[in-house]
Amino acid sequence: MTRSDNPLQGHDDEALLTPSEVAAMFRVNPKTVTRWARAGKISAIRTLGGHRRFRASEIRQFLESVEEGQVL
Repeated sequence: MTRSDNPLQGHDDEALLTPSEVAAMFRVNPKTVTRWARAGKISAIRTLGGHRRFRASEIRQFLESVEEGQVL
């Protein structure tokens, strides 16, 4: 993957991503991202309002493992 192809370009490792942002990276519905979090495939941080947020560093690792065919 080249730097320009990286969907996380512009996000630092400490950034928190919304389910919609993660869904766009994987080209899935945001509800799918929520199901992955419930299933324990990715961990989510809950905001005070109860919304899920995902660490960019963890999503980067998950994306790489999916691209290598190791997960999903």
